[in-house]
Amino acid sequence: MTMREHLVSPVDKCIILRHDVDRAVDRNLAMARLEAKYGIRSTYYFRHVRDVFIPGAIQEVAELGHEVGFHYEVMDKAKGDKLKALEIFGKELEDLRQYADVTTACMHGNPLASWSNRDLWDDHDFRDFGIIGEPYFSLDYSRILYLTDTGRTWADRNIRVKDVLETPADCLNASYCKVIRNTDDVMDMIRREEVDRICILAHPNRWCDSIPGWTREMVMQNLKNIGKAGIIRYREMRG
Repeated sequence: MTMREHLVSPVDKCIILRHDVDRAVDRNLAMARLEAKYGIRSTYYFRHVRDVFIPGAIQEVAELGHEVGFHYEVMDKAKGDKLKALEIFGKELEDLRQYADVTTACMHGNPLASWSNRDLWDDHDFRDFGIIGEPYFSLDYSRILYLTDTGRTWADRNIRVKDVLETPADCLNASYCKVIRNTDDVMDMIRREEVDRICILAHPNRWCDSIPGWTREMVMQNLKNIGKAGIIRYREMRG
């Protein structure tokens, strides 16, 4: 189900499926079409950058029955200035709403920045913009298991700088403490219905069926992971 569907009409057992459209819009469209073929509805969060903000792609995702959301990175664009970031948020949200009905938003993570894009809401309320929810604020992760393929891994939090939740070190969240090593483990867990509610974040740019594309993604992400692990270690040492 989509993020909006969960917020408006929550159910006891569900999978909230979320995609961050960071780049490679063609792969996002391929996944959106595949999901629609099997009757799956999910949420696609589009960045407001040249290579991603493509009106035709946004409209097609919405027409396929998926939710379109705003993947904002306004604190980065405003260099940490919250008032300027708020102004950018309103403008970019208005741009996106020209092509789809947008009622949820989700922050984009920048591991190099000292701030987080979600810091914007320390002093402001996204509901003032007609946004009914934000995954990092609006979901109860004590009751919802959160799985993300950030860093090309489902469970290694040692390489996540911004895509993190405040949960015990030995558990993912929702009190689920079993080890998830790979995608097969995720599928087995879902088949066995071990958890009632799951929120899955999958980046379509990381999923492709061509060897060259897959290899490039693997190599580049492994290099990024080394850098992110170094950032985390450095910040831990600084306290």
